Amino acid sequence: MLGQMDIFIFILTIIVTAIFTAVVRRELIRADIRDNPIVSEHRQKSGTPTMGGFGILIGVVLVTLFIFSLDATSYLIITVLIMVVAGFFGMFDDLLGFKVKEYQKVVVNNGDKPVQIGLLTLEPGEEARVASEKAKADYARIVEEEHKLEVVDEIPIKSETSETEKIIIQFVVACFIILPGVLQTNVLGFNIGLLMIPLAILAIIGSINAVNLIDGMDGLAAGIIAIASIASALYANITMGSVASLPFVVLAGACVGFLVLNHYPAKIFMGDTGSFALGAGYMVAALLGNTLIFSIIALAVPIVSVIISLLHRAHIITLPVEPLHHTLNYHGMSEQKIIYLYWAITFVVSVIALFIFGII
Repeated sequence: MLGQMDIFIFILTIIVTAIFTAVVRRELIRADIRDNPIVSEHRQKSGTPTMGGFGILIGVVLVTLFIFSLDATSYLIITVLIMVVAGFFGMFDDLLGFKVKEYQKVVVNNGDKPVQIGLLTLEPGEEARVASEKAKADYARIVEEEHKLEVVDEIPIKSETSETEKIIIQFVVACFIILPGVLQTNVLGFNIGLLMIPLAILAIIGSINAVNLIDGMDGLAAGIIAIASIASALYANITMGSVASLPFVVLAGACVGFLVLNHYPAKIFMGDTGSFALGAGYMVAALLGNTLIFSIIALAVPIVSVIISLLHRAHIITLPVEPLHHTLNYHGMSEQKIIYLYWAITFVVSVIALFIFGII
């Protein structure tokens, strides 16, 4: 179990992160750096400050500096450095998002029969965003020939780096972890040598994308990483000691501190600045602390969400809205219920993993 020092650092990180997230929020409002969600169900959140991940980064950096003299901070320092690098790249993606690429129409089926548009079938009264090229072509035909769709809104779509560019950036971030000795990381007790390099890179890229994808509802990503980090800290502390658990303790504290202003209804969003940093930091902590398999299991909810989105993009399945949590919201489940459901599943999976690995 975690010691008194770990608990003290956890509480300290919560307090420091909460304070500086509030400071960052105030400055973001002054600079008019605000989000403009493209999901129809979340349009009421327009104007909420984004790039709040700076509050998380400031929190973990200050706490690391405060406890710098502890012998157990070596893994923490590496983890925080990688988080700062990842957050820096995420910041550029956030800044690019303030440039509008196009305006997408939101249409409603005002007829008395279903209308096929793109990959969706709109029932009478249902709304959808005209996003894909096929949907745009169908819209032009339907409006001209059938007059069954009515435009009810136009949503500004952010500019963003391409998927290829994001993978390249994440690859660069992942390469930083090779230097601090990732070759010493074990997988289920086995040292796989040079094979650890591609595995480490794949794990970090996957973690960044998973956290980035799940960051679409108030407190969803922060809550999941907090729960998974606490579970990983418990596992790391038993198997490797405080040097391995400390990065997870700080990560969990930063997430809980951020949730003070990010819980539903959120007063600030973390943006890619935060999701990139958390995704990279979580997996770096897992690699350094030899908790890779356990930490991947604890991150099951975001990972499954990524898999479902990949199946959607490969046209194996069809989602009316991507990713899955937005589909659940689209079909009538409230945002709060989805958040609590995802948190609960993460908690249950983590407890089961702790039991299987013999920690509890």
